[in-house]
Amino acid sequence: MASTQAAEFAVHKDNEDLKGGNQSEPWTILAAKNPQKGWTQYNPRTMRKPALTADTKHIKVMSYNVNDLKRILKSDGDALVRLAQREDFDVLCLQETKLQETDVEEIKSSLLKGYEHSFYACCVTKAAYSGTAVISRIKPLSVRYGLGVPEHDEEGRLVTLEFDTFYLVCGYIPNASTDLKRLLYRVTKWDPSLGKYMKELEKVKPVILTGDLNCAYEDIDVHHPKSLLRKAGFTYEERQSFKQHFLKKGFVDTFRNQHPNVVGYTFWGWNGGRQTNKGWRLDYFLVSESILGKVYDSYILPDVDGSDHSPIGLILTL
Repeated sequence: MASTQAAEFAVHKDNEDLKGGNQSEPWTILAAKNPQKGWTQYNPRTMRKPALTADTKHIKVMSYNVNDLKRILKSDGDALVRLAQREDFDVLCLQETKLQETDVEEIKSSLLKGYEHSFYACCVTKAAYSGTAVISRIKPLSVRYGLGVPEHDEEGRLVTLEFDTFYLVCGYIPNASTDLKRLLYRVTKWDPSLGKYMKELEKVKPVILTGDLNCAYEDIDVHHPKSLLRKAGFTYEERQSFKQHFLKKGFVDTFRNQHPNVVGYTFWGWNGGRQTNKGWRLDYFLVSESILGKVYDSYILPDVDGSDHSPIGLILTL
């Protein structure tokens, strides 16, 4: 179990942006177009909860869309090591690993010391595409891959670990694609299957779903809602599907529950969006309502920039 929470971000003393953010920390700039009254910008230095005491039993789970694990390790071999040292997480869920099955053994042997249990789902239909992984220092009771539906399971999008008191589902939900060619598949097949799968798991114990869910659910979750209404990840159909198959089934968005009016993004793309904080919130921890009271903190690490996404974290008391 996590023994300490990471130290808060160092305080910078640069001139502050006119909109209240810090130019050396662009994620603190309120870049939302036409923000509603009461919206404030996410700042992990001030909005993360203080460290738990050593005698408080808890588990820390992190999730990170790495957008090609081998790329990250090649460009900065210690990136995940530093993240582990900084956050002292118990479990790390990765999405868009882009690994093939032939890569797994080499990656497993060199990734993180002290995290002896790792599980990989790889795409078998094309190279360098999709893929998920879970790396843990706690041995799970069981492991499952996919949804058990052949149509959905060829792209390595789901790994489920069972722990003593909950199931942890690491998911990389299909993108509707730039021309929305996978939109119908996403909202009529994938989301219903995943929602049903989670409810079946929940009959045994509570469920945590984390990962890149490829949907910004509310206007507050994108920087310019009006211009993005027919863009993959923010279509009416995807948002309604997200509501119907996850939220209305009793799974709670932990970050939004903790921060109702906070603008916090987890994805910026590769074209300078991070520097101007023109982002999206696509990465989530959804939890069964029955364990919502055990959620101590749900947070984003926007300064970790090895991918076009940032890691997110969840601290759950036990």
